[in-house]
Amino acid sequence: MRRTIDWDGDAVTIIDQTALPADCRVLRLRTVDELIDAIRRLAVRGAPALGAAGALGVVLAAREGGDVRATAERVAKARPTAVNLSWGVGRALDKLDEGPDAVLAEALEILDEDERLNRAASGHAAEIVLDLCDRRPLRLLSHCNAGHLATVAWGSALGVVWHLHARGLVESVLVDETRPLLQGARLTAWELARAGVPYRVQPDGAAAAAMARGLVDCVLVGADRIAANGDVANKIGTYGLAIAAHYHRVPLVVVAPSSTIDRSLASGAEIAIEERAPDELRTFAGATITPLDAEVFNPAFDVTPAELIAAVVTEHGRYRPRGAR
Repeated sequence: MRRTIDWDGDAVTIIDQTALPADCRVLRLRTVDELIDAIRRLAVRGAPALGAAGALGVVLAAREGGDVRATAERVAKARPTAVNLSWGVGRALDKLDEGPDAVLAEALEILDEDERLNRAASGHAAEIVLDLCDRRPLRLLSHCNAGHLATVAWGSALGVVWHLHARGLVESVLVDETRPLLQGARLTAWELARAGVPYRVQPDGAAAAAMARGLVDCVLVGADRIAANGDVANKIGTYGLAIAAHYHRVPLVVVAPSSTIDRSLASGAEIAIEERAPDELRTFAGATITPLDAEVFNPAFDVTPAELIAAVVTEHGRYRPRGAR
């Protein structure tokens, strides 16, 4: 599959994730405003992919001229929770004084290293999963989408599935649909189907019941920001999933590149949580499904405490917070 996000010499190209699975279309984004719009409406999403988007946003800003740093700050603030977005902006901005070609070279380096880092992180995580689980082949559970589409290439948490499937060690994957925008049902299921991995889609509310029935050996998720103490911000619903997994003694493993770790934040309590538009919950497939004046609580992410997580894994292996045993 082509890169989720790339540079074609004149524009940023992305696989439009709002169109999947019905249509795998590619958008060309020539301006910073077009890129910011794509980020905000989740046409491009996933922490590692947003890191690349941040860097390429600086490339576009440098080509547009004007106050590049101010424009880059707009890109960095397009979504507040995923630290990779501002990380990618910062890496590219560090090259600004060397000129537009240096900015582009740095952005392209981020694109090139993404697959390498995620292959390494998911490879480490696959071995940790095999140490944690007795059953072979494994019944895995995923939430949201942490596959190829959430990265430039390969995937983070879903990358673990690719490693294990290649070794004949995946029986099936239970895919949380991931309300309200169905990234699991639309995106993760699409990736698994293309890879020939057996899977079943389930409503988010069925996860605890699946664990109670012994249908899950391990939960695999990505991350949008990891605090210094190992608390993890990820797609809304991850915290409840972690509580259920902890109760049923099912390990939950988080897989992300080390750029997702924000050591400036002592704990997850300091992570800013994005709240999205009420109409994402008020409507479905173009139809209104709530009273028109319904009040809405629509956080895009939640924070899972480190004590509920079996392992946080990056390209360097298991992440151990400073001072942890």
